[in-house]
Amino acid sequence: MHVSKTRRGRPYTKKGHFMNNRPIVALIERGGLVRSFHVAVADQATVCSIVRDNVARESHLHTDESNFYNRGLMDVRRHKRVKHTAGEYVRGDVTTNTVESYFSIFKRGMRGTYQHCAEKHLHRYLAEFDFRHNNRIALGINDTMRAENLAEGIVGKRLTYRRPDQARI
Repeated sequence: MHVSKTRRGRPYTKKGHFMNNRPIVALIERGGLVRSFHVAVADQATVCSIVRDNVARESHLHTDESNFYNRGLMDVRRHKRVKHTAGEYVRGDVTTNTVESYFSIFKRGMRGTYQHCAEKHLHRYLAEFDFRHNNRIALGINDTMRAENLAEGIVGKRLTYRRPDQARI
């Protein structure tokens, strides 16, 4: 079987809608902050570990019906699910609309503004979108405060470029 140069060495993925998706886990407080993670493999152990490490035990967690979210492994007070496969998107206060809105904005930015992102840099793009979400007007942060928060994030860091005569690391 002949494998094209662009395909060689890359894992096979599902065809169609999910073909170019990379595994990302996002945790978001309703009306609050977001924290997202690019993971090598999206499986139950990885997702539950991220939830355990980043979510307070007294939290109320809302997810879709995926088997990745096992309440016993995540150790949260309450876990409710919405069943997208049954056409359910909201049941009382149980919804995943907040995180879906975050992903919608992320995907639009990646398709419209950035258009291409190597997987090794995906965590940087996620950090930018996390910063945007966590420093928005809805949280009471104006342009001046956002610029100050951005400037605080660069303290002690230096951007350098490799000179053409330097070896690659």
